[in-house]
Amino acid sequence: MQDVTLIGIDLGKHSFHLHGQDACGKAVFRKKFTRKQLITFLATFHPCTVVMEACAGAHHMARHLMSLGHTVKLINPQFVRPFVKGNKNDFIDAEAICEAASRPNMRFVAPRTEAQQVLSALHRVRESLVRERVKATNQIHGFLLEFGISLPTGPAIINRLPSVLAEYPLPARLMSILERLHAHYKYLSEQIGEVEKDLARQLHEDDLGQRLLAVPGVGPITASLLSAELGDGKQYGCGRDFAASVGLVPRQYSTGGRPNLLGISKRGDKNLRRLLVQCARAFMQRIDKHTGTLADWVRSMLTRRHSNIVACALANKLARTVWALAARHTEYKATQKSMTA
Repeated sequence: MQDVTLIGIDLGKHSFHLHGQDACGKAVFRKKFTRKQLITFLATFHPCTVVMEACAGAHHMARHLMSLGHTVKLINPQFVRPFVKGNKNDFIDAEAICEAASRPNMRFVAPRTEAQQVLSALHRVRESLVRERVKATNQIHGFLLEFGISLPTGPAIINRLPSVLAEYPLPARLMSILERLHAHYKYLSEQIGEVEKDLARQLHEDDLGQRLLAVPGVGPITASLLSAELGDGKQYGCGRDFAASVGLVPRQYSTGGRPNLLGISKRGDKNLRRLLVQCARAFMQRIDKHTGTLADWVRSMLTRRHSNIVACALANKLARTVWALAARHTEYKATQKSMTA
C-alpha cells in the first residue's frame, strides 16, 4: 500500500468504490467502503492524491479529505467518460477517474468552500421559486383567457387581481381556484423576497461581491452568484478561460485548416450565463447615459452588429473583467476616453 500515489473514488450515496495505483499507473488495490469506512481508511492512509468526479457531495468530501492531509482533485464528469473501458461498473469508473487525472493537460474543478455552497444553494432555491411564480402567473392568465378575459402582462395586474376580477361575472368555483392561485403567488413572492434579503446580507459581508457591484450592469443577484461560482478565480488561467467555461465564446467546428466559428458554445452554468447577458442588455439599454471606453466600444459595435451579438460580446467582456477583479484582488475602475485638442 505504501507505493500508492493516486486514488480514484467513484462517489455514491451510501457506497464508495476505490481504485488505487502507483506512480507507474499499475493497479494496486480495489476496495468498496461505506461512508464511515471510507473516512476511517483514508484517515490512516499515507498522504496521496485523491481524485473524484465533481458531483453531489464531492466538495464536502474534498474539504474533509484535505483536512486529513491528502491532495484532492475534482474532475468534470464529462472528461472522465472517454476513459471508461469496456462495460461500465463502479470499479471501472474509479479506474477511469485515475486514468483521466493522470493526463498532463487535464482540467480540474476547484473545491468550493462552505460559504460558496450555501450561496449556491440560496440561488438555486430562488431560481426554483421564481419558476413556480411564473407558472402560477401563466395559469391565472390561461384560466381567464378560457373565459374570454385577456389581462395585461406584468406583476402589477396579478397583485391587484381580486379587484380586477370583481368587474367580471365568473363562476364561483373558478373564482375559488383563482383565489388559491393568487394566494400561492403572494406566498412565492414573499419567499423570494426573504431569499433575496438573505442574499443581500451575505453579499454585504463578502469583499469580492462588493467589488463586483462596481462592474457596469452587475447587480446584487449577479454579484452574489459570481462570488459563489468564481471564488478566488485561481482555477482559471486567464479571463478568457472563465468566459469560455460559462459558454460565452464561439463554438468551433474547424477542419482542413479552415476555421469555422458558430454561435456561442453555451457550456457551463446556464443561469450564470443568462445573468451576464442580462447585465450586458441592461448596460446597452442605458448606453446614452454611459461614458468611457467601454461605452464607446458598445456604440461602435451596435453600428456594425445585431444587438444580440453585441450583448453576448459584452457579456464575454464583463466575464473577463469579473475574473480579473477576483484573481488580482483589484477594484473596477472605468477607463475614460482620453480627450485631445
